[in-house]
This record gives sequence, C-alpha cells and structure tokens, in this order.
Amino acid sequence: MKSICIFGVFVADLCFVGSKIPIKGQTILGKKHIVGPGGKGSNQAIAAARLNGDISFITKMGKDSHSEMAFDLYKEAGVKTHSIIQDERLFTGVAGIMIDENGNNAINIVSGAAEHLINRDIDNHIETIKNSEIFLTQMETPDETTIYALKKAKENGCTTILNPAPARKIDEENFKLIDFFTPNETEAEFYLNKKIKTESDIKNAGQELLKKGVKNVIITLGEKGVYFANKEENFFLNAFKLKEPVLDTTGAGDAFNGALTVSLASNLDIKEALIFANKIAGISTTKLGAAASMPFTKDLVNY
Repeated sequence: MKSICIFGVFVADLCFVGSKIPIKGQTILGKKHIVGPGGKGSNQAIAAARLNGDISFITKMGKDSHSEMAFDLYKEAGVKTHSIIQDERLFTGVAGIMIDENGNNAINIVSGAAEHLINRDIDNHIETIKNSEIFLTQMETPDETTIYALKKAKENGCTTILNPAPARKIDEENFKLIDFFTPNETEAEFYLNKKIKTESDIKNAGQELLKKGVKNVIITLGEKGVYFANKEENFFLNAFKLKEPVLDTTGAGDAFNGALTVSLASNLDIKEALIFANKIAGISTTKLGAAASMPFTKDLVNY
C-alpha cells in the first residue's frame, strides 16, 4: 500500500445532543454531552489508519490534556506522530458541536495552535511529504500554508486530495494543484457561486470545476450518494444502504475522505474506491461522535 500524508487540524470535540439545534437566543435542555477527539484532518487520519492505511499526520497542538487525548488515540489507531508539532505557549483546538435527534449538526471550531501553522512548519517536515505518495488536506489550516503544502506535495510527486471544508476562497491558479477535489453540495455551490439542486446542476458543477484545473471532481451528496467527474468519465453512485439508523452525521465526510485515500493507496479503480468510501462514510453515521465514529476494518464484516 502507498504511504499517505495528511495535513490538518486536531480539536477536542465538545458534543451536545438534544431534540433540536438551538436557534439564536434559544436555550434547550440537552440529552447527552460527549467530549472526544475531532478536527477534519485528525478524523481523516484516524479513519485511514483504522482501515490499515500507512498514515503520517502533520499538525500543531498545545501541550495540554486535549493533546494527550490526541496522542493516545493516534497510538491506538497507528497514526505516525513524528510530524506533529507541540507548542506549550499555545492551546490545542476545540469545537462546539450541536447535534439534533436526526443526527444533523452545527459546528463552531476554534483551531487553537493549528491556527499558527506556517510555511516553515511544512519545510521542517518536508521529508514526511517526500516519503508519501498521497497527500490529503482540508481548509481548516491557514489558507497560505494549506496552498503551500499542496504545492510542496505536487513538487514531490504526490497525488493530491483537497477536501475544501470549510469552504474558503481558493485563487484560480491554485486549482491546478488538486488531483482530487472533494466538496459536498454546499461547498461546490460556494466555489461556483450558484445553487446546485438538480442532477443536471450537479453534472454542470462537475464540468465547471474541471475547467478550473481540478483533475478529478468528487461531489458528496449525503443520503443521495456521490458524483464523480473527470475528462474521461462521469457517473453517480447511490449512498450505501445501512442496516442501522443514522445517529450522527458529524464525521461522515471525514470518514469518506480517509477511506478514499486508503482506496487510492491500494490502487483500486475510481469506481471501486468511491464505493468503498461511500460504505465507510455510511457506517460512520451509525455511531456518535467524530473520531469515535470512524469505522474499523472489522466493522465491514457485517456489511
């Protein structure tokens, strides 16, 4: 299996489960409170490692109880931690997550130490990128450093994957750095500045993103599945049919992206890779939490 480098953020998730997500000025009585590991990059690293991926993670944290939770989890999952920077002057990031009874969520992230990632941090850990064949990142790290990391990954021959979450501006010339672009519908709308509602809208969105310079477009559609497009082919795949009810969609996108890296590292063709990533994302929604919901290989036995 090819080696994988993931650049992103770890945060401690503070989850509040209730009958609904409060609106502005409203207080509700919740049903459950969970504290656990999160952050998109971290979740994706955990997802990939639990699926037997060869994972190195680049991030920055403080030296506190939240970072201890992260390192304990990475040791258990098998994520390589040699490129995790710890700065005792900074605090490890946190996220407040509101979850309703249908598994829908609203999230507020404070990235903490990871907000202070700079280009020099990438240079200091360039060997980790050089020794990897697949590079995955998101948009929770500072924009300049995210793009710099993508450039360095391309320069060193990595297949690059950008999960543009949360959606933030990307200069047009930088889309060419992206081999696989994995927005959900809302994020695709952001980059195209228009609504995407119908199947035709989704197909057109895929073509417009390809014209920007992206080589492969994967638009995740939640319960409707996923859409893939490149210059040679395009197709829809249905969502994976679950045997259990959906409890929490918080980490589904991260499960998908982590599983995608493992699929590509295993040299699966793109349709097989997407079927696998869809399955892993679906299974993750049957569990509460973010990192906690990332499936293990053993979870596939029942599916």
